[in-house]
Formats: sequence, structure tokens, C-alpha cells
Amino acid sequence: MRNLLSVTLLLLLALMLPIEASRRAKGHKGGKHDKSRPVLECSTAETRYGKCIVERGDCGDGLREATCKDRTDKIHCKIPCNWKKDISDCKYKFGPWGSCDAATSTKSRSGTLKRALFNAECQNTVTVSKPCSPKTKKARGEKKSN
Repeated sequence: MRNLLSVTLLLLLALMLPIEASRRAKGHKGGKHDKSRPVLECSTAETRYGKCIVERGDCGDGLREATCKDRTDKIHCKIPCNWKKDISDCKYKFGPWGSCDAATSTKSRSGTLKRALFNAECQNTVTVSKPCSPKTKKARGEKKSN
């Protein structure tokens, strides 16, 4: 009889834990904002957006202010870790990487503006650069010589 009571209590406890956990998760904000809810009752043309401010470091999840009329709200945003922070709200179409400049050990490419997000002020063309790769890549099918 005692075993039956213990098993019943364990089953009841096992059933109650997931219910309690889901109830807590729904009520707990945890610093995250609901991405799906409409931020303001204004059109995007009427809304002024601030820069995306990353929560930790200089890339990843963050928040931006959206202001319309007399109401300001914070909305979710993200800055990719492999991207330049100052042009993160501007989308560009880039050409291929140029050859390596031996003097600076960098290669660059330019891009033309495709679209501006969040009413951002964007340059029509930008040039980005990165360090040259120290290794030269072998052509496909080429074997390593000993």
C-alpha cells in the first residue's frame, strides 16, 4: 500500500512540474521582447528608428528604439557578427573580392545599395576590406606534392 502511494505521488509530481514550468515561462519576460506584436500603431513612414544597440559585445541580439508621435518602444534587432556595425541597417549587393594589395595585405570589394532598413540613412556605394588569406588555395583536383 505504501508503494502504491509513493508511485501515485511521484506520478502526480511528474505531471505537475511541466505545467508549472510552462506557466512560469509564459509570465517571465527575461529581457526578451515579443517580436511578433505590433510595436506602434503608426506606419513605418511615420516611425523613427534608432540604431540597434547590442546587449553584449559588438554583435548579436540587441534592441532599438522605435518612436512614433509621443510613444517610444523598444524592438528586437540583431547585428550579424561578421558584419560592419555602421552599415548594419543598409543592405548592399557586393561584387567579388579584388586581388590582394601587397602594401596593406588587404583585399577589398565595393557594394551598391539594395535597400535601407528602418529608415536608415545609407551611402549609395560602400567599400569593405579584409585581410588577405595567408594560404593560397589549390585548384580542384591538384594533388599535394611531397
